[in-house]
Amino acid sequence: MANHFVSSYQKLPKKRCGILGATGAVGQRFILLLSEHPYLEISTIGASERSAGKSYAEAAQWRQSEPIPATVANMAVQECRPELFKGCDIIFSGLNTTKAQEVELAFAGFAVTGIVIPFAALQARFGRILEVSVVTLQALSGAGYPGVSSMDIIDNIVPYIESEESKIETEACKILGSLNPEKNQVMPQQMRVSAACNRVPVLDGHTACVSLRFATRPPPNVLAVEAALQSYISEAQTIGCYSAPAQAIVVHKDPTRPQPRLDRNMERGYAVSVGRVREDESGIFDIKFVALSHNIIIGAAGSSVLNCEAAILKGYC
Repeated sequence: MANHFVSSYQKLPKKRCGILGATGAVGQRFILLLSEHPYLEISTIGASERSAGKSYAEAAQWRQSEPIPATVANMAVQECRPELFKGCDIIFSGLNTTKAQEVELAFAGFAVTGIVIPFAALQARFGRILEVSVVTLQALSGAGYPGVSSMDIIDNIVPYIESEESKIETEACKILGSLNPEKNQVMPQQMRVSAACNRVPVLDGHTACVSLRFATRPPPNVLAVEAALQSYISEAQTIGCYSAPAQAIVVHKDPTRPQPRLDRNMERGYAVSVGRVREDESGIFDIKFVALSHNIIIGAAGSSVLNCEAAILKGYC
C-alpha cells in the first residue's frame, strides 16, 4: 500500500460503490478490499434472485480466512438490476462470464494478468515481444464456487479449461495494444501467443511457464531481463494509487520459486512473482521464466480496484 500518499487520499471525496455478484469468490474479495478503503465505500451489494432480500451474512457462503466486515454483514442484498444501483458512483462486478453478458462487460481472463505485467516491463526496456508460448497451471478458485468436483481434481490435473486458451492468446495482445482515438477502439499488439491451460489442485494462485522471443537482435541476457523486471514501476505506482504495491514484480533467485502457497500473497496479492529466468538453450525462444499471480486479487478484484483508483486520480470519475 502506497502509505506515502495517505495525506492526499484524505482530501478525496468518498465514492459510493456497488458490487455485482457480491456473494461469489471475486465478490467476496471486493468486499474485503473495499471495506477499509479510504475513499471507496460499499453502498449497494447485488447477487442472484435467491439471495435478494437477505442480509449479506445470511446470503453469502463466506469462504475467506478473514471474517465478513461488520459494515457489510447486515447490509441487504439486492438483485443485479440497473435501477437498484442508481445511487452508486462506481460499480464493480464479480459476476461470472455467462451472467455478465446479460448485465455488463465481462472481466479480462484471470490468468492473462500474471503474464502481461512482466511482458509490459520487458517491452518497456527491450522493445516488442514477437512470439510467446505459455503453459498455465490454474487454481481452483478461478472456476468459481463450488467449482471443479473433488473427484476430478484430487490426485489429478485437468488439461482443459473451456475457452481459456483462446482468451489468453487474444487478450494478451489487446491489453498490450494501443488505443486508436479516431476509431475509439483498441488496436491489438502484433504478437503470436500459443497457450495451453491446465486446472491444478491449488486453491489460489495461477502459475504460468513462459517462453518468449524478442524482436530485438541480439536479445537481452538473463541479468538484463531480471533487472528490467525487478525495477519495473507500474502506472498505478507512479500516480499513487492507494492499493498499488510497493513492488509490482518480485524476482526470485531461488530456483524452486515462485510457489503458490508461498508467494501468491506477495504485496497483499497485488504483485506478480517471477522466477527461473533463464535463456532458452534450444534457440527456439530467447528467454524462459515462471510467473505467479493471485488470480482473485491482481487477476480480478484487485486489478478492478486499481483501475478505479487510477480513474479517480486522473479525474475520469
